[in-house]
Amino acid sequence: MAPSFDHLRDADVDEDDYDESEIDISDLREKYEVQLEQGYDTFVVIDGLPEVTEDQKPKLVKFLLKKLNQIGKVTEEQIYMPVEDGRSLRFAFVEYTSAAEAAAAVRQLDMVPLDKRHTLRVNKMTDIDRYGREGRVDENYVPPKIEEFTEKEHLRSFLADPSGRGRDQFAMYRDDIVGVFWNNEKEPPENIIERLNWTEGFIRWSPLGTYLVSVHQQGVQLWGGASWSRLKRFAHPLVNTLDFSLGEKYIVTWSTKAISVPDDGHPQLSLDEDGKNYVIWDVETAKPLRSFASMDVPAPSDPHSPPKPQPKLWPAFKWSADDKYVARMTPGSCISVYELPRMGLLDKTTIKVEGVMDFEWAPATPQREGVKQYEQLFCFWTPEIGSNPAKVGLMSIPSKQIIRSLNLFSVTDAKLHWQTDATYLSVKVDRHSKSKKSQATTLEIFRVKEKGVPVEVVDTIKDTVINFAWEPKGDRFVIITTPEPTGPTAVAPKTSVSFFCPEKVKGPAVGNFKHLRTLEKKNSNAIYWSPKGRFVVVATVANQQSSDLEFFDLDFEGEKPESDKDLTANLQLMNTGDHYGITDIQWDPSGRFVASWSTVWKHTMENGYHIYDFKGELLREEHIDKFKQWMWRPRPATLLSKEEQKQIRKNLREYSKVFEQEDAERGASADLAVVEARRRLLDEWLAWRASVDEELEEERLALGLPAHPDEADAKAAENGEEQVIEEIVEEVLEESEEIIP
Repeated sequence: MAPSFDHLRDADVDEDDYDESEIDISDLREKYEVQLEQGYDTFVVIDGLPEVTEDQKPKLVKFLLKKLNQIGKVTEEQIYMPVEDGRSLRFAFVEYTSAAEAAAAVRQLDMVPLDKRHTLRVNKMTDIDRYGREGRVDENYVPPKIEEFTEKEHLRSFLADPSGRGRDQFAMYRDDIVGVFWNNEKEPPENIIERLNWTEGFIRWSPLGTYLVSVHQQGVQLWGGASWSRLKRFAHPLVNTLDFSLGEKYIVTWSTKAISVPDDGHPQLSLDEDGKNYVIWDVETAKPLRSFASMDVPAPSDPHSPPKPQPKLWPAFKWSADDKYVARMTPGSCISVYELPRMGLLDKTTIKVEGVMDFEWAPATPQREGVKQYEQLFCFWTPEIGSNPAKVGLMSIPSKQIIRSLNLFSVTDAKLHWQTDATYLSVKVDRHSKSKKSQATTLEIFRVKEKGVPVEVVDTIKDTVINFAWEPKGDRFVIITTPEPTGPTAVAPKTSVSFFCPEKVKGPAVGNFKHLRTLEKKNSNAIYWSPKGRFVVVATVANQQSSDLEFFDLDFEGEKPESDKDLTANLQLMNTGDHYGITDIQWDPSGRFVASWSTVWKHTMENGYHIYDFKGELLREEHIDKFKQWMWRPRPATLLSKEEQKQIRKNLREYSKVFEQEDAERGASADLAVVEARRRLLDEWLAWRASVDEELEEERLALGLPAHPDEADAKAAENGEEQVIEEIVEEVLEESEEIIP
């Protein structure tokens, strides 16, 4: 029997029998030690509450719980609302079950209206302790210093060409130098600015041309204005790439390496971003809105079910046309639509789409016939699952209503192609035969703006389509097909280029799509439409055997073939070109010029660029060692109304006369400048020759020689003086060769 405390002897508690330092209690400390910092991470502080009495307090708590429970489960016991002198102090402490829920509450509840007169301000308890502890906040109020107003640079001043010619700008990245230039057609480009080591990765323009983006190990920087100063900075370490929303309000950055926020903090990132790969930023404030980790797809629970597709690392997030939503797909499962700028899930739930393979937002906000309410659209497709057919769906946001769906059979793959105005959606469906040995392509074209969204099928294509491109703001398209299966081969297979357009119908309606022309036995693999439509370049890029460019006009004003009388196109090949080693092509935003270039990032043979006009005439070519990038600067949409644009097109001939006169004068002035430069060089040479003759004459006089030796010889001949000049010449009369044995 163990002794009680009253019966213990001194020997039983002899301190010399044991050493406390030798006792290992680490397991008990880990289990029972209070982690104060970890505990504070689950608390938030809510300010902006109304002042209430003790009797009104329970009612306010219940009302507040409706907001708090949108994030995580919270009970009345987890809310502490201080009261002094019988009235609340207008703030409360709330405890969530996890630090992640507390962080979500800060993101989603901060600045949310509680009622008409009160707006919640939500902060993490750790932030208040970090920034508001004693000594960090001055007890005496000091009014903020208001700086004098300084006018900022106009970020779209580039639209006003100082020459008055409406030139476009472009950026060039070669070696370690980035420069911005005005395009001068045949003449060397006019330099605007040039900087060494402006970027460490690559350059990019924002969608409306407002910002030039540079990429560095520390993050992304935006530059602009007439002085090209740094406007914004997004500190995403080791960033790999980025993407703007269409209206330039938001930007997403991505790195293959997860963010690691140091213990002493980060100037822009919080602990919420630690371990994340994607960050969505507000461009105006340069603050992160939300961050996400790369997605891992779990293995299917049923071993007989097909494996789920792996998620695309980029682009992982896709923007709606109005900058109000951004969406992310979980392959094979769902689509998550987030509302901007709060970055909360639409209706607080994902959109379940079993087997979803891909989705695309409409690039514009369509106005469908018979539909008056506002909506954004996105399309998605799912493969065949068991006995269920493959399906293409068209969903309206924010209602989440499926406005059109289409079942498909024998589907190998599908690609979604929106027309720029969201008037049409083309689904390129690769179908296999029953034996799965052969493959062909059909085009399922959704007429989005027509009532009921009818679908037209183009099934006259016998081969596999490897490229498809809509005419911008138009209703024609070009495809490239190949009879052989695509894949890595030693020699690329021959391709065919086919043009399609609607047939003519009465009234404003658009007729059915018909085949216009097919050009066979080509090497082409890329299609580049002018941003204004009508003109298209069909090219062979990144091909070691071929580097062709073909310039087509689909509204040729010449005679139209009899077979095309009922079609809305008149196809004409205007010109061809060749750019050895070509890797990229881009139209300028006006549709007047095309740039092609060969980048050192893909090979080192004849790097440089070519500039063509829209007719395919080569205007300028330049070979540049270590040439990397060419990027035309985009332009924002015109502010002119449709009526004003119509008036300009009506009077275009009058404007053209003025422009042609200016071009002629500029050409004449250029010729005159060349003549004057040559005359100046000739005058300089004649002056130098005269100075040399004068120096020679002085030297001859100093040596006692005649000043003009030619004149002295002539006088000697006149005086009868003769000189005998002998010249010995050796001449071979005959030559023979004898071989002696």
